[in-house]
Amino acid sequence: MTEGRDLWQVSEDTIKLMSLIRAYRHRGHLVADLDPLNLNEDVDINDEVPPFNIRKELEPAYYHFSEADLDREFVVTGELPGPAVRKLRDIVHVMKKAYCGKIGAEYRHMLNKEEKVWIATFLEAPFQIPFTNEEKLKMLQDLARSELFEKFLSLKHSTAKRFGLEGGEAVIPGLQALLEDASEFGVDNIIIGMPHRGRLNVLGNIVGKSLEQIFHEFTPFEDPDSDSYLGSGDVKYHLGTSSYRTMSNGKEMHFSLLANPSHLEAVDPVAVGKTRAKQFFTGDVDRKKTMCVLLHGDASFAGQGVVAETLELSDLRDYTTGGTVHIVVNNQIGFTTDPRYARSSPYPTDVAKTVGVPIFHVNGDDLESTVRVFRLAVAYRQRFGKDVVIDVFCYRRHGHNELDQPMFTQPLMYKKIKEHPTVLTIYAKQLVKEGVMSEDEVDALKSATMKHFQEKFEASKHWVPRARDWLSSQWKGIKPPQQYSEPRPTGVSVAQLAKLGDAINTIPEHFKPHPLLRKIVQERKTAIDAGEGIDWATGEMLAMASLLAQGVAVRLSGQDSERGTFSQRHAVWHDQTEIATHVPLNNLGVDQAQVQICNSNLSEMGVLGFETGFSLESPHVLVMWEAQFGDFVNGAQVILDTFLSAGEMKWRRQSALTMLLPHGYEGQGPEHSSARLERFLQMCSDDPDTVPDMNPQTTRQIQECNWQVAYPSTPANYFHLLRRQLCRDFRKPLVVMTPKSLLRHPLCKSRLSEMDEGKYFLKALDDPSKDLVPDEDIRKLVFCSGKVFYDLYTERGRRKVNDLAIIRLEQISPFPFDLVAGYAKKYPAAQVIWCQEESKNMGAWTYVQPRFLTSFRHYLENPESRPVTYVGREPSAAPATGMISLHNEEERELMRTIFE
Repeated sequence: MTEGRDLWQVSEDTIKLMSLIRAYRHRGHLVADLDPLNLNEDVDINDEVPPFNIRKELEPAYYHFSEADLDREFVVTGELPGPAVRKLRDIVHVMKKAYCGKIGAEYRHMLNKEEKVWIATFLEAPFQIPFTNEEKLKMLQDLARSELFEKFLSLKHSTAKRFGLEGGEAVIPGLQALLEDASEFGVDNIIIGMPHRGRLNVLGNIVGKSLEQIFHEFTPFEDPDSDSYLGSGDVKYHLGTSSYRTMSNGKEMHFSLLANPSHLEAVDPVAVGKTRAKQFFTGDVDRKKTMCVLLHGDASFAGQGVVAETLELSDLRDYTTGGTVHIVVNNQIGFTTDPRYARSSPYPTDVAKTVGVPIFHVNGDDLESTVRVFRLAVAYRQRFGKDVVIDVFCYRRHGHNELDQPMFTQPLMYKKIKEHPTVLTIYAKQLVKEGVMSEDEVDALKSATMKHFQEKFEASKHWVPRARDWLSSQWKGIKPPQQYSEPRPTGVSVAQLAKLGDAINTIPEHFKPHPLLRKIVQERKTAIDAGEGIDWATGEMLAMASLLAQGVAVRLSGQDSERGTFSQRHAVWHDQTEIATHVPLNNLGVDQAQVQICNSNLSEMGVLGFETGFSLESPHVLVMWEAQFGDFVNGAQVILDTFLSAGEMKWRRQSALTMLLPHGYEGQGPEHSSARLERFLQMCSDDPDTVPDMNPQTTRQIQECNWQVAYPSTPANYFHLLRRQLCRDFRKPLVVMTPKSLLRHPLCKSRLSEMDEGKYFLKALDDPSKDLVPDEDIRKLVFCSGKVFYDLYTERGRRKVNDLAIIRLEQISPFPFDLVAGYAKKYPAAQVIWCQEESKNMGAWTYVQPRFLTSFRHYLENPESRPVTYVGREPSAAPATGMISLHNEEERELMRTIFE
């Protein structure tokens, strides 16, 4: 009986001990000393997190251990690192130090046991290697450069906004340590995305942007080189750069800090996408050589939905980068909003728990703990290939910017901040106390650092901006808008197209496709063999295949893009008897580039941002993002407004990103009809009142626009449009209104000969009918774009009308002034009409109307006699009706207006 009671007692004590250890691992972070300001020192955490009594739960007495039990020994083999047998007192000491000190760790929510054991071992190891005096001096130097950089700027530009890092300066030494360790792990490329706060500090002290340039950007300047490519520019705390740095181990590391807009967190998916592209082009299949680092604010990390969208991409096959290091600069305020009003969770980082990644909180006033956490994060990323989050608790010494008065809304907080010593003061005092250095040496370090800044400031007065500073060697040969780029044919020989068509329509011998897919493949092959009847999806496949055969990589991404929303593409085949797929475009039988056809998660802003970043890495890839329906593109409006429509003008960054937006009125309701063509056109930068140089030998019209908007109506022209994106010496975003019903329309077919060598994309298409009256007798000249052409063409045939010509604008912007006027001259007696499916306040009307007038004024002798009449739906708040009967009546009315 005694032996049984003893065994029962040992088992009970073991369970109690494991419960105590578990409590520390799960909830120790809730009582960790994280806040440098102790803002919540009067709040009882036992009341904040009911029903748990957190502090008591971390005491041995809570588990009925007595004071005498503290000196009892317990076997902890397999549970704690270090000695197999430990006193309870020592166990509690280790757990408090690991989880309740200046570091708070949240990782028990993770599913992978190996990862949890690895993290626990790192945190709980009883004999962590202390920092050497040399390492401490290096950290102090990094900290001095960080803090004194901000001080120097405040002295020189006291009235300028710079969104300094004051209060969070420990982030800079942390980043330095992270990057040094990353270099040791084999990382040689770093992609950084971050907001405005602390950006100048990161540019100067981490990325290696010259201090002369940073200081120069505080003063107005004019570019002495009139041919330079500087764009409209942006505020200094939005600018990015690329550079190389030699790390302390002698290895070279490349940095790219992306430019970002004021829209917080919008840069996140862009940086991740650029990271994935860098890995793709460098062959980094293990994702260990290129790493993404994202810096965030606490309020934005919790509040902006794109953060969750980006996190959800982290472990998806076609979007993962092998882990992003997220650093939240948690200054415990969002502009003027307290955390209790900014989020519904204890920490700003709680959103990251949804993807099961570790989160490490750290007190930003404790420099050594901060550096340890940064080093832990990069080690975890390199070992497990997953995201990791660092939450640096700190504060914001000034207001939202240096000119803002924070005492209006946070008087108590800022009273504490005014009295609070800086991180540099705290750490220097610590090192003096430890005997690592003297006060005089600290003062000498500060003086030398300020002297260095002053020397760079003097040199900045003579710094001259260079137009191509940002452009990497990959972009060599890509021309800016100021340099003429000669148009090139986009056609491919019929023989080559036939060869590629055979490859993309060959079913592997043992592959079992769906019977309907087999039928589709056979129909495509038959059309290519016949040289006619090429439908939309086949034209698209031939465009991609021909680019791949030229060595140009292709990436198509979006919701359901592998099959296509309308079951039209079938770029990835699925075996019907086993789990196997076949990608015809990766089996062309020639020396080819790689295609990536990706079904994305259900996200617009995150995925479009990702693909934007992918396109920014290299000019040698056609990146396409496809909306499930064009209507949903407005979920990514921030990316459209800030990166794609204005990115080249602001930041001198070109992109060939191509957006495929299904568009067309077919009675499917207000959210399945319109890609909001009018919004893209409204953002086009061409002047409606001026005809640019249209001479094909000299025109730079398309180079000088911010993006292109096209509504192609034939598979052949779509083929040329896609190929044109890469068959020229510059890159430009492209917005394409793509079809739905036309995908299988019997008239929407092309011949291979229309894609042949020497052929181009046609910006406008003349009426194809051979049965019209002579040109001078044409009574009505109807300009339109896209799907409505086929409705007009069919109705004209049904009514047997032969004095009405229909012209299609395939490229709406930049506007083909010369071609429009040419058609007006060709049909000199015709009434000019613009016809569209969309409502009058939508579609292309408000864009084309002033440009028609400008074109006619410039090219026609008597422009007043050729007014342009609108025919289309009446103005409306909703893009389309949801009632099929009303839709059909609107269609009939449109036809009546045109033909009667």
